Formats: sequence, C-alpha cells, structure tokens
Amino acid sequence: MFRSHTNGELSLKNLNEEVTLSGWVQTIRDKGFMIWIDLRDRYGITQLVFDQDRSSAELMENAKKLGREFVIQVTGKVIERVSKNPNISTGEIEILVEKLTILNESQLPPFTIEDETDGGEELRMKYRYLDIRRAPVRDKLIFRHKMAQKVRNYLSEEGFIEVETPVLIKSTPEGARDFVVPSRMNPGQFYALPQSPQTFKQLLMVGGMDKYFQIVKCFRDEDLRADRQPEFTQIDCEMAFVDQEDVMNVFEGMTKTLIKDITGQEFGNFPRMTFADAMQKYGNDKPDIRFGMEFVELNELVKGKDFKIFDDAELVVGINVEGCADYTRKQIDELVDWVKRPQIGASGMVWVKFQNDGVKTSSVNKFYNEDDLAKIIEKFGGKEGDLMLILSGNEHKVRTQLSALRMELGNRLGLRKGDVFAPLWVVDFPLLEFDEESGRYHAMHHPFTSPKPEDVHLLETDPGKARANAYDMVLNGNEIGGGSIRIFDRDLQSRMFDLLGFSKEEAEAQFGFLMNAFKYGAPPHGGLAFGFDRLVAILDGNEVIRDYIAFPKNNSGRDVMIDAPAAIADEQLDELELKLKNKNEFPKNYEIINTASVEPKSTEIRTIRSRIMRNYGFLTKVEGTPVKLDEIFVAKEGKMMPLKETIYIPKSEIGLILAKHKDKDYTKIASRIVKSK
Repeated sequence: MFRSHTNGELSLKNLNEEVTLSGWVQTIRDKGFMIWIDLRDRYGITQLVFDQDRSSAELMENAKKLGREFVIQVTGKVIERVSKNPNISTGEIEILVEKLTILNESQLPPFTIEDETDGGEELRMKYRYLDIRRAPVRDKLIFRHKMAQKVRNYLSEEGFIEVETPVLIKSTPEGARDFVVPSRMNPGQFYALPQSPQTFKQLLMVGGMDKYFQIVKCFRDEDLRADRQPEFTQIDCEMAFVDQEDVMNVFEGMTKTLIKDITGQEFGNFPRMTFADAMQKYGNDKPDIRFGMEFVELNELVKGKDFKIFDDAELVVGINVEGCADYTRKQIDELVDWVKRPQIGASGMVWVKFQNDGVKTSSVNKFYNEDDLAKIIEKFGGKEGDLMLILSGNEHKVRTQLSALRMELGNRLGLRKGDVFAPLWVVDFPLLEFDEESGRYHAMHHPFTSPKPEDVHLLETDPGKARANAYDMVLNGNEIGGGSIRIFDRDLQSRMFDLLGFSKEEAEAQFGFLMNAFKYGAPPHGGLAFGFDRLVAILDGNEVIRDYIAFPKNNSGRDVMIDAPAAIADEQLDELELKLKNKNEFPKNYEIINTASVEPKSTEIRTIRSRIMRNYGFLTKVEGTPVKLDEIFVAKEGKMMPLKETIYIPKSEIGLILAKHKDKDYTKIASRIVKSK
C-alpha cells in the first residue's frame, strides 16, 4: 500500500493517527534543526515535518537529500500545527514523519510548479505533463470532467442514447479543409477525419434511434485564429420527429441546468434575436448582451453637412459609451489608433462628447454646430457624461469594425464579467450566401439544413432570401452551440445540391449514401452541437479553451510536447504509395523571382527585420543561397505579403516585387507587413 490517505483529506479528526502518504515534493524549508516539506498530490497539500529532537539522524539526513518534485512515500503521526494555514484543507495538521522512502528522484523542473509560476506559455506547453501538476490546470481538467458527467446525466434522463460514430470517414467539399488519412489497403485513396458526425447522426435517425448524443472529437484543418484548436470536442445531438421549438426547448433546458448546478444562477426563457437584428444592433451574429452599446445609425442626421467622409460613406454608425465623456485626448487617440490597426481596418473615428457641465463638443465641430450635435446626442439617447464614438464606410465592413470596438470597450470597462451569464438564441439565419468569386451559392450552415417551411418556394424564385430553419445558442458573446432542422425529403435535398452547384454526379459521389437512405422512410429530424471546450471555459468564468484541454496544440497547430506533426519514414511513405514533392524542383508555370537585399539604414529597419525573422523564420535555400524573408515581398491580390516557405510563385499570381523599389518607401512597406500579421 502506497498510501492510507490522500494529501487533501486529513484534519484534526485524524489527530494522533498513523498514516501513510505519497506524492510530489512541492517546497522544502530547511532550518537545519527542522525541515518542513509540502507534499502534493491531485487532492491537495499536506505539510510534513522532520525534527532533530523527534526524528532520527538518518531520517534527517535523508530528508536533506530531497529536491523539488521528488516522488516520495512517508509514514508518520498526525499532529496539530502550531502555525495553522487557513488557505488549505489540511492547514490545521501536519505529519511528524517516522519513515521516508524515495520512490523516484526528479531533475530540477524548468519552471516552478506552483499556482503562480515563472514558466511562459510555450515552455509550459512543452512540459505540459508538469504543468498539469499545478492546481489551476488540474482544477480546470476536473471541472471539465464534472461538466461531461452533468451533460451525460441530463441527456440520458431525457432519453438520449450515446452512440459512437466513425472517425475514418469520407472527405466532403463543404466547410473547412478536412484532415486526410491515406489508406494503405486502398492505395491512392484517403479517409478524412470528421469535422462533425453530421451525416452519421442523420443516418441514426433514419435507423430509428430517435434521440442520439455523443461527446465527440472533431477535426478541422483551418488556419487557426485566436484560441482555436485543430481538434476539438462537441456535444453532438440529434432528435427525430421534432421541430425547431422541440430542439431549442431541450437544449435550453440543458444549459439552464448546467448554469444552475455550477453557479446557482437561474434563468427564465432565453431571449431570442433574429440574425438581421443581431447584425444591425451589434454587427455580429453572436452578440454579448451583458452590456449595452447598441449600434445607432446616423445617415439621416449627418449627411449633407459638407463632411466628405460621412457624405461618401454607405453607413455612418456609432455607439454610446456611457459615463466616458471624461476620456482624455490621449485615451481617445489611443482608441483611434486601435481601430486603424490592420486587424480592424477603420480609416478613422469621430467622437462626440456630452460633458458633465452640459457642453456638447466633438472632433468635427468644424462641420457640425451645437444644434447638430444635440440631435446626434439625442439619437444616441445620450446624457451628460457620455461619449459617442462613430465609424463610417462600407456597411458590412463598418459594422464589423464597430463590433470589434464595442467588444474592446466592454473588456476595458470591465463590462464582460466572467461570473455574469447572458444567454440568447439567434434565429432566422439566411439559408444561403452568394459568393461573388465562385459565382454560386454556399450554405450558410451546411447543405443539409432545411429552409423554413414558409420559405421553400423562394428556392425557385429568390434563393438568397430564403431563411434557414436554424438556430445558434450564444453565451457571453460566444457561439456555444448551433443546429438546424434537417432536410429529410430526397427531392428537396436534391434541389439544395443543385443550388449549391453540385452536379448530379458530384452529389451522388459525395452524398449518395445519405440520399439512398432517404428512399427508405427518413423521419423529420433536427439537432444541435455544442462546442464543449468553449462551453466548459465560459461556465468556469473564462474564455480561453486551451486551459481546459489536457494536451492542446499551439497557435500553429503544433504539439510542442511530442513535436507533432513530424516527418515519417520513407518506408511508411512507400507503404502508402506516397511521394513528397521536392521543393528544389521548380514545377511548371513557376519561376524564380530575383531578390534584392536591403541594408539596414536605421534602428527602425533593423527592428522590422528582427520582427519578421522572429515571426516567420527563413525561406528555403535557392541555388545554394539562403534567402531571408526581409529581402523579398510580393503584392498578391492587393495585399502586401511576405513570402514564407518557398520563393516560387505561379506566374499568374506574380505581382509587384518590393525590396528597394524606386516608387516605394521600404520602411513603410515593411512596417505595414509586420503590422498586418
């Protein structure tokens, strides 16, 4: 027996008991005549004491050999602590050690394994198994486990059956890129890892399972945005013989139950908002309604005043930042710089203040008199002490920009509190969106989403106006779940494939198995999938999902702990009948682009160079010469972009090569490239 108790359960009730504990050495305090050690396991910390008056000389000598993260076993007597620690559950007792066994020694860890660590994120990810020993990470994984238990219990009580679906499936062209897996037994053919079990859960409904769920891994090979993972977990659900209200009621009930069990907060019916209203009032389809700052459109009030920026804009729109009229010019200028960053892309920002002394002023007083400003303030519902911020431009872009500004201000003003929850449903999404580049419609959700019954006729006359029988659950500005009522009629599904540009042959090749299933009596069905990682993080008062995943990837999709992805042996490639493309062999329709080096002329350029090198590394060798990334840039599709892994570019995409180009200022170009990363 390695232990009689854990390190989190002993108290004064156990006084004078002989116990055996095991765990890791967290801290050592050696006073010479006495040694105190904090012994840690998953359950907590217990203080051990070695005393030269009560411990043998051999035991004291062995205790002095211990180091951080040694794995040890001790046997001793529970005694009352003189100096109690109210911050831990075992803080009233300590163990007077009588026997010490070193089970395993440890090297000095690369960072301190305590709640407040000195390890950076990348270092902690490399040694994630050590990071998991820290209470903040451990507690998040335990919280995730409890959440999974609650979800399974709720859905089981609602009559759902947990069914596993395949991980090796068929690649489909819709959505993000698939991760593909070559088949050794079927040379030249590939599996895909599922982005979701979408078609399988529909087939389970055809199979009569009626209510299905699964907590399942899904995969998307997409460029990672902030806090995204290439593999993620869904609570995937499907129900037969249901309409939209049935599905929403079940999963609203589940979310209410989770919030109540975890936080004690109770909710009535979740509010509902149409997609159109969400875009008009908040500029995105997952609004954070914990705070106000709804958009106010100003076209009618501000145009025709000789202010060209507003006169030429498709939309002038703003938000009222209550109580912030005391913002200094420096603070406002900082906000202007923030919205002008390439990530946001605004050309500028206008402000209007209704000061506490009643004075109305703005950054455009030259064009708008006090009466004009009074009308603008009235439109905002402004009061003394308020600050109004206004953006203008292309309607779609300016709504997106103002939405980002609203969320940034919510963070800065402390309005997005982690312990406050504001759920809602967003409904009535467009069924289709038209892509100008490809000249065809794309499904806003996926090809199996049903149109609203009253909009089916629009598929023949005006497909772009058809609404989807779809719904998203939003919590604190995050989409935590989304679903739809599915198409279960073979003819309607065929019509949808036609609208999406699939030929009959393509539709049959990709989805023939599903269409065939519909021949045999498919019931009406629908479902919803929650992003489990995101839901767990938000209900724990956080929004960073990486902390709730045992072994996450970094922002480049790499597992730095096991160094994956990695090259595989030539023998494995041969078995799979695969051959890697040689980067030094220039393919047809590609050409080498001449490069020109730029000598650093100032500290600024040297800084730019180092930032580019740090962010991007080196190009491959060309004709034996290493080419640095700060020596070549290409204008591709109107954007200044540094070349990354290789310098061959299709002739059709070659734009302007920029180094010491006679018409360009290298410093400005390089700065813009770095900032746009």
